[in-house]
Amino acid sequence: MQQKRTEISTLGEFGLIEHLTKDFPLLNPSTCKGVGDDAAVLDMKDKRVLVTTDLLLEGIHFDLQYTPLRHLGYKAAVVNFSDIYAMNGKPTQLTVSIGVSKRFCIEDLEELYSGIRIACEHYGVDMVGGDTSASMTGLCLSMTCVGEAQAEDIVYRNGAKANDLICVTGNLGAAYMGLQLLEREKMVFEGNENVQPDFEGKDYILQRQLKPEARRDVIESLKKHGIKPTSMMDVSDGLASELMHICRQSNTGCRVFEDKIPIDYQSAVMAEELNMNIVTAALNGGEDYELVFTVSLDDYEKIIPIEHVNIIGHMTKPELGLNLVGRNGEELSLKAQGWPQ
Repeated sequence: MQQKRTEISTLGEFGLIEHLTKDFPLLNPSTCKGVGDDAAVLDMKDKRVLVTTDLLLEGIHFDLQYTPLRHLGYKAAVVNFSDIYAMNGKPTQLTVSIGVSKRFCIEDLEELYSGIRIACEHYGVDMVGGDTSASMTGLCLSMTCVGEAQAEDIVYRNGAKANDLICVTGNLGAAYMGLQLLEREKMVFEGNENVQPDFEGKDYILQRQLKPEARRDVIESLKKHGIKPTSMMDVSDGLASELMHICRQSNTGCRVFEDKIPIDYQSAVMAEELNMNIVTAALNGGEDYELVFTVSLDDYEKIIPIEHVNIIGHMTKPELGLNLVGRNGEELSLKAQGWPQ
């Protein structure tokens, strides 16, 4: 059956915005006015306002050959929420701006916005505005998230001290291995369109790449146990890169133990299939959107019972450098290798 297709030109810019945003309810008392005026109106009273933004470009940050539009919308929203949680805050409002070419229709954009709406409802965030534009180069997404926090609760990157424990949530490398799986199956499909993709037993790493989650649960657990991290970031560019940022801004070094880095079984199996080093993927792969944070050694007893948190090392004096301790005790300089685009 042929899928319904409504050309964007039938609605016009303002009609399109109204059509795509009419089902977004307002969930926060700080939202006085959402979509429909020249600007959103927010009332934050005595709290600090947190603002973050992300730009996602087709062909650079996502490939629509294997990324469903609904998943893309969800992911694009969640990566912004993750930045707010990484400041120990709460995301409250989101603006969404898109650039679209003529190859997209209204139904395509409905799918995209349905993913954004699901993310907003799940995390309790209001979508309050944005912009639309024509694009000559494919789909472009720009999102800005506003959050709030009490001044005394905000966690920056520059608060770590020597002997602080280094913690990460969840596991690392799964999103990157999911991307490698999708790219492999894309190459196979382009060579023979009659071949079906082989994703059996790989559902977890696919989910981590296509539909990541922000670690609201861990932020809530830390508050419940009376723990305020001394520094924190979300793992968007890879653990090594994030640790380098924290060490540089906190003027510290670090020691991370290879055998303490949490890795999921599916990630390890995928790495073996592709003849890749899973630890390198965990350190440099990115897009896991887990949290890496430091806590005072005094909080050791408090941090141990918190679910989904792993202690992987400790901070050191800056002159000791950034080091990865191998499984046999050897020490290697920790570098943000990154991956070629």
